[in-house]
Amino acid sequence: MFALALFSACKEDKKEVLEEEVVEVEKPKDIYEFGFNLNEYVVKRDTVKSGESFGQILEQNKIGYPKIFHIAEKTKETYNIARFFQAGKPYTILCSKDSLELPESFIYQPTKEEYVVINFKDSIHAFKGKKPIKYVEKTVTGVIDNSISVTLDEKGVSAVLTNLLADNIYAWTIDFRRLQKGDRFKVIYTDKYIDDSIYTGVHDVKAAYFEHNTEPFYAFQFETDSVKGVIDYFNEEAKNLRRAFLKAPVKFSRISSRYNLRRRIAVYGYKIRAHRGTDFAAPIGTEIMATANGTVTKSERRGGNGNYVKIRHNATYETQYLHMKRRKVKVGEFVKQGDVIGWVGMTGNTGGPHVCYRFWVNGRQVDPFKQKLPEAKPISDSLKAKYLDFIKPIKIQLDAIPFDEVEKTIPEDTITNNTNLITHNY
Repeated sequence: MFALALFSACKEDKKEVLEEEVVEVEKPKDIYEFGFNLNEYVVKRDTVKSGESFGQILEQNKIGYPKIFHIAEKTKETYNIARFFQAGKPYTILCSKDSLELPESFIYQPTKEEYVVINFKDSIHAFKGKKPIKYVEKTVTGVIDNSISVTLDEKGVSAVLTNLLADNIYAWTIDFRRLQKGDRFKVIYTDKYIDDSIYTGVHDVKAAYFEHNTEPFYAFQFETDSVKGVIDYFNEEAKNLRRAFLKAPVKFSRISSRYNLRRRIAVYGYKIRAHRGTDFAAPIGTEIMATANGTVTKSERRGGNGNYVKIRHNATYETQYLHMKRRKVKVGEFVKQGDVIGWVGMTGNTGGPHVCYRFWVNGRQVDPFKQKLPEAKPISDSLKAKYLDFIKPIKIQLDAIPFDEVEKTIPEDTITNNTNLITHNY
């Protein structure tokens, strides 16, 4: 009996050992990017270095120059990579998963959203793509103790939201340099993410409420022209919050020289040299925006103006933007308020990087800050009823957001917990 029991126990132990040895290996999760399952390749990632070319990178990865030339020629109609290859941009090489690790695809990312795939495993071809974009709707409230930028910064909200509120939405309604302690606000806005994880900042503002000196100011985003893509902000009574012109053609800038017909300059022996523009100092490469909707009438380089653009807005108003590093628009092109028309530079007669902004009324140059500028185009009667219906649920949503009265005791995750995902895959 003892021998039988011992045999039986050994048999059970053996069975247990066998069961432990049969371990099912879990298959690695598929990881897709740029339309490829990355698990099927040896993935090499890097960034284009200064002076490095597309050909040099491929040669360093075991592809000869005859084939490199053939790849560039075959794909240049889809994307001329030899021409648009830039230092600092990321790229990915997908190599065969064997001992040779030969490159099969090259992916270049000119922007965070866009990518170009060049395949050369069997046949050579290229295509462009965009990474999936996700917009996350969020809300934030605050009570002014110092400034709106400080208030939002304490909440971990991007400074872009401050600029949208101050320079875009409420630029003509509230002077953000003269906010009062106790003024309060609430905003419904969207943050933008690429590939679910890459945060690219505040995308836009859906609606806002600002209480300044106990007076309420509502703002609702609404598209008034779907053909031209004109979007504006209106209050609860459908009145446009903006003027027809932005206050400045550049963001994050300061006025370095105002319109002055009796300006004296040391360089010219303190002689009077009229300055018929307003200079906005900004770093080279800063985007220059059209201050109102209009049609480009000049885009050229000439004398002291350097690279400049002139825009006719209607029969009364024209604007001009001087000393650009580079121009983006052409004569005859229609531009919307806020569209980028060029970049700050130092071309022409200039002692430092800035844009000289000139303003015409009935063919005469004037100081834009002394003009009673018209309001932006109001909503048409046919659109007004549609607008009022459109904002009803948004106003209810905005009014229901409670104010955070005690700012310092708000936990950091208060904002991030109040989100609503709106995902768009492009």
